[in-house]
Amino acid sequence: MMTALTKSYYVFILYIISKMCAREELMPAQRRNAFLCRRFTPNTEVSIQERYDVAINEHDSILTPEEIAIRAKGHEILFVSATERITTDLITALSPSLQAIATLSVGFDHIDTETAQDYGIHVLNTPDVLSDACAEIALMLILNACRRGYEADRLVRSGDWQGWAPTQLLGKGLTGQRLGIFGMGRIGRCIAHRARNFGVSIHYHNRRRLDTTQEEGATYHDTLESLIQQSDIFVISVPGAPHLQGMIDEHRLSLLPSGAVLINISRGDLVDDEALLAALDSGSVAAAGLDVFAGEPNVHPGYSKNERVFLTPHIGSATEETRDAMGALLVEGLDAIHRGDRPANQVV
Repeated sequence: MMTALTKSYYVFILYIISKMCAREELMPAQRRNAFLCRRFTPNTEVSIQERYDVAINEHDSILTPEEIAIRAKGHEILFVSATERITTDLITALSPSLQAIATLSVGFDHIDTETAQDYGIHVLNTPDVLSDACAEIALMLILNACRRGYEADRLVRSGDWQGWAPTQLLGKGLTGQRLGIFGMGRIGRCIAHRARNFGVSIHYHNRRRLDTTQEEGATYHDTLESLIQQSDIFVISVPGAPHLQGMIDEHRLSLLPSGAVLINISRGDLVDDEALLAALDSGSVAAAGLDVFAGEPNVHPGYSKNERVFLTPHIGSATEETRDAMGALLVEGLDAIHRGDRPANQVV
């Protein structure tokens, strides 16, 4: 028979258990951990730190796959950019902990997506939000390449400028030129929309033709060679892919109209550097504007020696607003995955 004392003891034990259960219900779920391979904007890092226990590459150096394998071991989320190579071996080394790879870029050719899919790892990218910023850089490259921006800036800074002269630094005007766009996706259409105001006619080549609303009067070419032959200014804005490497080679450069201008905001390895430099030296290509390079951050030394090349250090999406929007897209996409939804920016 239970005594009053024994009964009180059991009541006390049940009370303690109920409090412990209530406390567990109130305690937040264990936070996932993440590794940040490069420094993102302050706003993006705050959003990430609100959600994850984050280890950060404080030095913002470009890490090799081997370094990432060591430093990100045991982490569930891997934040990367286009500078990191996420290889088969790296994904294998980070499994089974790794659940998602979030890249601060539209392109994802630096990630072995097939291996990620094999391991059931989500891959997110950042489409749409950087189209305007990249189009602005394309226009900057076009204007500076056509109007000899580097030479003009250097002349003024050197102190050698002797004043205005009728034939000084004569460049290529845009009005009446044919602007050919290789890759008429979101970025390509933004470039075309802005360039029309400079009086150019728009030509393009895509894997498939756009509908008439998206074309806005642009002329479609069913082959790249046909587009190149009709491009006084040739802009490369196609998404990077391994099968496109070296596509703009000596033969295709020879198809450009004499004195054409080449612009690349896509991937550096799409262009044969030696072939482009030879075309610049011969004058068959009048000028170039490059924001991307094969083997970044290493740049072919021939470009820095050529006054007709206007160079920028891969800054297509480099505005505070754009990088914040890119980071937010990744964070929101991961939130959706954790809820069991599929975000629009999930590529694997």
